[in-house]
Amino acid sequence: MSKKIKWHKFADALSEIPWQDNKMAIVEAGGKKLTIALFNDGLYAFAHKCPHASGIMADGFIDAMGNAVCPLHRYKFSLTNGRNVSGEGYYLKTYATEIREDGIYIGFEESGLFSWL
Repeated sequence: MSKKIKWHKFADALSEIPWQDNKMAIVEAGGKKLTIALFNDGLYAFAHKCPHASGIMADGFIDAMGNAVCPLHRYKFSLTNGRNVSGEGYYLKTYATEIREDGIYIGFEESGLFSWL
């Protein structure tokens, strides 16, 4: 059974996003504050804060292996699945992204009692 995704447009184009020098930005979509990152021509979205000590992920960086690195304790998380690759056992929530002709979107999995319908 596939999960339903609700898409939220947060920008008209990549060029209008307030990118930092580290190719990350803080955006808001669907009432949530998130971090987005560009890496190897891919767009990735993940939680605004690190699950370990609430470091602002956009203040960190993306390493050469494509991991988001928290600025506080250098915990590393896979951009594709949020898995903690530096071994501490935490998980960073990730979100689907789509670049469409009419804008840039982030997808949230539908949750709730009847989300399977």
